[in-house]
Amino acid sequence: MSRPNEVEPPVLAAVRGGLGTLTLNRPASINALDHEMVALMTAALHEWAVDPGVRAVVVDGAGDRGLCAGGDIVAIHRDAAALQGADDEAVTDSASAAFWRDEYRMNADIAEYPKPYVAIMDGIVMGGGVGISGHANTRIVTDRTRLAMPEVGIGLVPDVGGTRLLSQVPDQLGTYAALTSVHLRGADAMALGLADHYVPADRLDEFRAALAERPVDEALAEHAVTPPPSALAAQRDWIAEVFAADTVAEIVENCRATGRPEAVKAAETIAGKSPTALTVTLAALRAAATERSLREALRREYRTSIRCVAHPDLAEGIRAQVIDKDRNPAWQPGRLDQLTGDEAAAFLAPLPAGLELTYPQR
Repeated sequence: MSRPNEVEPPVLAAVRGGLGTLTLNRPASINALDHEMVALMTAALHEWAVDPGVRAVVVDGAGDRGLCAGGDIVAIHRDAAALQGADDEAVTDSASAAFWRDEYRMNADIAEYPKPYVAIMDGIVMGGGVGISGHANTRIVTDRTRLAMPEVGIGLVPDVGGTRLLSQVPDQLGTYAALTSVHLRGADAMALGLADHYVPADRLDEFRAALAERPVDEALAEHAVTPPPSALAAQRDWIAEVFAADTVAEIVENCRATGRPEAVKAAETIAGKSPTALTVTLAALRAAATERSLREALRREYRTSIRCVAHPDLAEGIRAQVIDKDRNPAWQPGRLDQLTGDEAAAFLAPLPAGLELTYPQR
């Protein structure tokens, strides 16, 4: 029993019956990830990977709102406000850069995990929440899942391997998801290949109990069901055509030209996002489609995250959406036609020697 003044850790780690469970434990913030949480998760995952007493790992979130709403963007805002216009070296020396380095390394570890890694993607799963679940070898969604990469709305570019995941989705549905920040339901995530199994939310407790007693495949056979149809996948024909364009401006124009209400709505949604983040995101998605590995993608995403900190849109986007909540960001520049391909390429360019994301030897 907890003592009255005892503070629970932000990640609860436990092993029972050979099942290692990591529960993100900041329910008031929908389990938003901070650096301490990344360190705790990484330590447990490394220990359990070589522990013969652990046969599988489950990751979930405390509370009833979601697995994880993303990274701690209030902390990132402090660096973004202080480092506008700073060079790469100054930004890579920041707390945000240190957080991203360890977070992205953990994302790579998850993708390569040697044991069943079961991510329960119930409720809100955004940004960093996708990083700890989307690369898992066993991804569970539910009827309550709301999965999104909403970075372009705060002046950031999808990271945590999100550009790689979305670039692999056929028919430009991943491009649509990245540029609109749409919330994908569990059935959508299944249809887009971003999840593997669908377990109704009211069966999750039984599913967790089964995991503690039986192999993962047996628990899945007992509790996973066929998902309902995906509303987003039903729109794949027009999305595949419209979102194949070479620029975001063309995509917006093509959406409006279709005359379809859902396409016009998508154009209006995109138009409210950061023009710089949108332009860099499209370039990043196209680059991700040709990359050989998640590690390569994460290295590129680290570059774009570093450059976003120094760009005014990140501080302004977080201010408008999270701090002041006026939902009225003043983007710089304010229009897509004020950006060039060279500006986007600069976000993806290699960092100076010694500043790139590296992966420690295990």
